[in-house]
Amino acid sequence: MNNNTEFHQKKFLFVSWMSLSGDLAWKIRKEGHDVKIHVEDKFDADVYDGLLDKVDKWENFIDWADIVVFDDTGFGQIAEKLRKAGKLVVGGSVYTDKTEEDREFGQEEMKKAGMNILPYHNFNNFDSAIDFLKNNPGRYVFKPNKVTGDEKNILFIGEEEDGKDIIEIMEHNKKLWLKKMDGFQLQKFVAGVEVAIGGFFNGKNFIRPLNINFEHKKLFPGDQGPFTGEMGTLMYWNYASIIFDNTLAKMEKVISKNNYIGYFDINCIVNGRGIYPLEITARFGYPTISVQLEGITESIGEFLLNLAHGKDLEIKTKKGFQIGVVLAVPPFPFINQEIFSIYKDSSILFKNSNTMEGIHLGDVKMVDGDFKLAGESGYALVVTGSSITVEEARRIAYNRIKNIRLQDMFYRVDIGTRWYHDSDKLQSWGYV
Repeated sequence: MNNNTEFHQKKFLFVSWMSLSGDLAWKIRKEGHDVKIHVEDKFDADVYDGLLDKVDKWENFIDWADIVVFDDTGFGQIAEKLRKAGKLVVGGSVYTDKTEEDREFGQEEMKKAGMNILPYHNFNNFDSAIDFLKNNPGRYVFKPNKVTGDEKNILFIGEEEDGKDIIEIMEHNKKLWLKKMDGFQLQKFVAGVEVAIGGFFNGKNFIRPLNINFEHKKLFPGDQGPFTGEMGTLMYWNYASIIFDNTLAKMEKVISKNNYIGYFDINCIVNGRGIYPLEITARFGYPTISVQLEGITESIGEFLLNLAHGKDLEIKTKKGFQIGVVLAVPPFPFINQEIFSIYKDSSILFKNSNTMEGIHLGDVKMVDGDFKLAGESGYALVVTGSSITVEEARRIAYNRIKNIRLQDMFYRVDIGTRWYHDSDKLQSWGYV
């Protein structure tokens, strides 16, 4: 409990489709606030047991709450309704939800705002796409539209300049994939450094500092294997950014018009010729928010309250770099109850139990003083570190992982190492 005489306990209501925001809610609870959380997914029914106060009917607690936090897209309509009723809300709007959920809409909105988007083409059948590639050879990225569950990971980056590798993959998989996705997109490939620019939006504008982050989306070191939600992130905070000026800044007016309050992020490819936005994330990122908690030095609960009030403020952050590493067990990144049943309820142990610094919650619960695996995903923990240099931040994070004992846990050992190669390019191009 915070012993500061100026501290005022507030009531936070978190609402989630799946178990996403428990780490943020847990942090706010440890700051001394009263926190309740609702998780809609029945398969995540035991996640956060023993850690957070969970409720079944979150609508019954709207009047109880001082602030409602929606941690994902899909809540935009109810978030707008609550804001109009005078409720403090952190979360989406109908417009911002659509910028992320509808890939084509998001691309067109970025283009309308004056961003230099990459050429893309949408298709509803594979034969048309194959004919297009034969007539327009080149490197493309294959992206499914409006898919659910594990099918969102069906994403392929072409490697051949004539596009024959994508043609071959589509020809051999089209019957299967037609059952799994509602259309798909071919986006022109461009070489460069992948970097995301994000910021917290207070309903009127983006506050400072901004967050520059580098995601590691594939399962194995060296960016091999299937795409995951994310295996780790390197980030730093800055008050100004050319990438921001050419992306997020161009959307400030339309985001404000559509009543958004929360975190907003655009992932980009940058090179010596320009900045090319790829996709929008109109919500907290995961594990991004946990890594951000490593770098934020003020009360996150008080910050979110001020953000929801629309206050012009700066967020207090550490200098240097933060790194976060995802620790998981099978079947992550996929969902398979039979496989996860082997690991469910396994204890997460610590060689030195006196420190939890840099440890952030995934899908876990607390039973008899032990953290145990819960839910069905195998997404266990996020371990973070921070320092003035990338190398030292990496050392701190990976040393903290050595303190953890969990059967068959796995993680990428190369989170942040791309910086040594990419930072020279970004500097030569004038982006850092």
